Amino acid sequence: MNKYVILFRGINVGGHNKLPMKPLVAVLENHGFIDVVSYIQTGNIVLKAQRDPTLEIKQLVESHFKLTPEIMMITAQDFLNISDENPYSHYDGKLVHCYICRDIPEINAEKVSKYQSSTEQYTLNNRVLYLYAPDGIGRSKFVTNMESCLGVGATGRNLNTMNKIVGLI
Repeated sequence: MNKYVILFRGINVGGHNKLPMKPLVAVLENHGFIDVVSYIQTGNIVLKAQRDPTLEIKQLVESHFKLTPEIMMITAQDFLNISDENPYSHYDGKLVHCYICRDIPEINAEKVSKYQSSTEQYTLNNRVLYLYAPDGIGRSKFVTNMESCLGVGATGRNLNTMNKIVGLI
């Protein structure tokens, strides 16, 4: 049995795409997933399964909750590696974000230079863009345009959330 981290993208944001975590955990447990745990309403699940659970979870969410959110599945070990490789882990957890990409991105340097503020720093490592945003991400043009800069879909979590998920693993 393998352990996986499931990151939902674009759910429970601004009252849209509501996916309640408690009922989701119950559905997943009822369909044979083991040790299912969720963390906060933004869609972070840790569970054990025999094989990659992505397709089955997508089908369960669609049939039980009438939603088709994008899901990023990461093995627990890969998630731990992503956490360990964070070059900004010594900064305040709400100012550091990890964007896990669907595929390996190809940074559009022209767009990055257009949107990145003078205080923002980033490091790209395989499928993960680590961002240190000391002014926060609320008004960051880089964050707002992240996917166009990366050329692939991505879902972001701040360092505090990453650390909580590591604790769940």
